[in-house]
Amino acid sequence: MSTETTSTADPSPDPAPTPNPNSSSLIHPRREPFEHGLLPIPKLIFPDTTQILTQLKQKLAPHNRVNSSLLADSLQISADHARLILDTLASVLNSESDPLVKALPDEVDSAGADLRDLILFLYIQSYKKLLPRTHKDAAAVADVWPSTSAFDGYLSALSPLQLVRSNSRRFMPSQADEEAHQLSYLQKHMANILSLLAESVEGEGEGEESLVLSMEGFEHLGFLIQFGDKGSEVVTLSQAAPFFANSDPDMPAVPVPATQVLDWISQNIASALEHITERISAKENGPANSSDSDVAMADACTSSIKTSPSARGSCFIEGISKSSFVKQALDLKGCSSVKVLNCHDSILYILAPLRYATVYGCSDSTIVLGAVGKAVRIEHCERVHVITAAKRVCIANCRECVFFLGVNQRPLMVGDNHKLQVAPYNTFYSELEEHMADVGIDANINRWDETLALGVVDPHDSLSHSAGVSDVQAESAARLDPDQFTNFLIPNWFGGESPGSTKDNPFQLPEAYMASQQRNQKNLGEIKQLLREVPLEENQKRELSSALHLLFKDWLYELVMHIHYRRFSMRSSKILTELSLAFPMMLQLQEISDNFTAYKVINDG
Repeated sequence: MSTETTSTADPSPDPAPTPNPNSSSLIHPRREPFEHGLLPIPKLIFPDTTQILTQLKQKLAPHNRVNSSLLADSLQISADHARLILDTLASVLNSESDPLVKALPDEVDSAGADLRDLILFLYIQSYKKLLPRTHKDAAAVADVWPSTSAFDGYLSALSPLQLVRSNSRRFMPSQADEEAHQLSYLQKHMANILSLLAESVEGEGEGEESLVLSMEGFEHLGFLIQFGDKGSEVVTLSQAAPFFANSDPDMPAVPVPATQVLDWISQNIASALEHITERISAKENGPANSSDSDVAMADACTSSIKTSPSARGSCFIEGISKSSFVKQALDLKGCSSVKVLNCHDSILYILAPLRYATVYGCSDSTIVLGAVGKAVRIEHCERVHVITAAKRVCIANCRECVFFLGVNQRPLMVGDNHKLQVAPYNTFYSELEEHMADVGIDANINRWDETLALGVVDPHDSLSHSAGVSDVQAESAARLDPDQFTNFLIPNWFGGESPGSTKDNPFQLPEAYMASQQRNQKNLGEIKQLLREVPLEENQKRELSSALHLLFKDWLYELVMHIHYRRFSMRSSKILTELSLAFPMMLQLQEISDNFTAYKVINDG
């Protein structure tokens, strides 16, 4: 069998090569477009996707790259939505060298999107996500879920939204199930996708056989699929495909009939689906493996801490409950993506440079994400505080949460959100600026309060919705009152000199928040001065110092017990945040050991 097509005029191409039987070279969907690239914009859901995108391709063909104004005019969408499409596409593209990916914020329109990448991005807006599923042992996880919210009663009157809300009490599908679902979608739509990437050969008629795919066009499929498995490097599609693998690098590769490409990809997808089915069957019939990332993400014991690496640089942090949890860059070496899943009543520090991060199904927790250079998605969370420096952030189906953001693009609000607040970034750790530089976050740009709200209903879920509901806009987020804004201290757990150079929050605070912070510092300074001037003997200072430690221990013990016994009726995340905010004050009190007790003595007379 020939490994290279020698003619484009022959309507009977060589038989499609068989897929590579090596399991380390299986075809996989790129998860990033499906997880971070879907936008709930009704005008992007086309009645006949292939026909409309074919017309769009023909209309935009004279333009190799497409800017937001051209896109807005072609799709009859707003300028904001057109820019959102370009920003989202840039965040999920597979090529780091693409001009759109490398462009600075004010250069995005001049860079524009490659037309073929844009067509693929618009096509997958027809994708329907796999529904969350209930936990196989619901009783085992009932303890970690928060109390029923007042919003549940309100939502009961809105059956489509109530169904969406009920899914927040469910769990993400397994990675194997999601991959199989994405591969099945690609298998079903690959003929249409190839027709949009292919070019017609003159004189070949109007049939499928007239369509050929160049090596350059074929490489654009790398936006959706890739080869390589655990422990192996991802190879380019042209290296994996027999019909381009032996092409002379000094000569243009001969285009390949689209039907031949379709047959080869279809066989590879079928082989991958068979492999996934066998793997799932072996897991279901064999002993449980707690380190396997392809089990359902929440099927791990909820009382255990599970951090599991997965294929292609993904790590999962699952089931943390009533704990403090720390992961630094060395702990996450090789992980470009982190998913924090179903964590409750905890404080989590993930202090590393990342490309993608997902927070799903968490409650009553504070989660610090280091520097995320592509996208953060926070979904189905309740009473959670999230602190992150990121290129872009998407918040979906959350309630009673606060987000402290250092973000270069407008935060996206989608789905059924309630009582959310946003605030400027409020922390730092020693390596933060190095991590931000590694992933391309600009500390001079912070659009934390420029939220962009899309639809309440996600057209990419697999639910049916009442007519008109899709036009309802998602609830946006309110700005946190500056008087409630405080810095969040990240402890130095290991002591000694920190390796990084960051000594303060790299994002400039807005004037109102800076003024509030200065007032607090001034009040603290006045109290410290007042306490310094209190005339005390040496033995009185020692007594006050002992009292300080005793009172703090009593307060801490009472707080912990309060959270433990009343967490279903308390806003635990707020309490945990107050606890974390107490540490800076405690350090100040160490400097003047009698501050707290003396202050009580003065006020108590």
